[in-house]
Amino acid sequence: MKLNRILSQTVKQLICLCMVAVVIAPILLTFFASIKTKADMTVTSPLLPPAAGQVVWDNYREVFSNKYLLLGFRNTIIILIVSLIFNVMFGTMTAFIIERFQFRGKKIVVSLFFMGMLIPTFVTEIARFRIINRLHLYNTLGAPIIIYIASDLMQLYIYRQFISGLSTALDEAALLDGCSYWELFFRIIFPLLTPATATVCIIKSINIINDMYIPYLYMPKTKLRTLTTFLMDYANAQQGSWQTLAAGIIVIMVPTIVLYIFFQKYILAGVAAGAVKE
Repeated sequence: MKLNRILSQTVKQLICLCMVAVVIAPILLTFFASIKTKADMTVTSPLLPPAAGQVVWDNYREVFSNKYLLLGFRNTIIILIVSLIFNVMFGTMTAFIIERFQFRGKKIVVSLFFMGMLIPTFVTEIARFRIINRLHLYNTLGAPIIIYIASDLMQLYIYRQFISGLSTALDEAALLDGCSYWELFFRIIFPLLTPATATVCIIKSINIINDMYIPYLYMPKTKLRTLTTFLMDYANAQQGSWQTLAAGIIVIMVPTIVLYIFFQKYILAGVAAGAVKE
């Protein structure tokens, strides 16, 4: 029995190590390429870092010298902040209403929300494009903002799961003390949703920063480039200069990695919150 337990633990650890290697290896290979010269790229293995004393940072200087990189950062931050504010505001209010109030057609409304999550976005792309165009938002920062707010309902699931774990006694006590429903929501419920809000902000931030499809389709103007569309255009301009392209990939990758490393505990806590009711 002891031998079986040791073998089982060993197999589990090997599987975990293999999964870590699959995730980390591409990042390491890209980083190694970004600190090599063009000559080193042809004579050294991509699996190995450059030799001692041959590390170069000129590739990163070239990336940061591109004026469209700062433009991409600015546009991405604007889209990110506005989208998060409205996602949190609408998500918390909608989840509070669904969980705390009974009204006619509630099951139908909830079913429609989750039906929207099940339908692939590519199926409705033509209709969505026409709506954005009719709203005169095409080739503006408003196009991805509206899409990120309206088409992704993941925050509704997280907030509903969290609010369902809050005792209704809080609502009753606040209402007896003279609170209106607005005061109940903003002064009591909303502050208690901080872990769920942190989770929503982190997950959506990663999705928005990494998204290339929506900015590329709805904002083709050069001055409206985001980080991902900047990288795509930069890749086309750097054909044959793999070391510079690798540096650009690392620069774009850093914000997402930093967000996840520092806030991963909130992701797990927020998703699991409300899963168990007492």
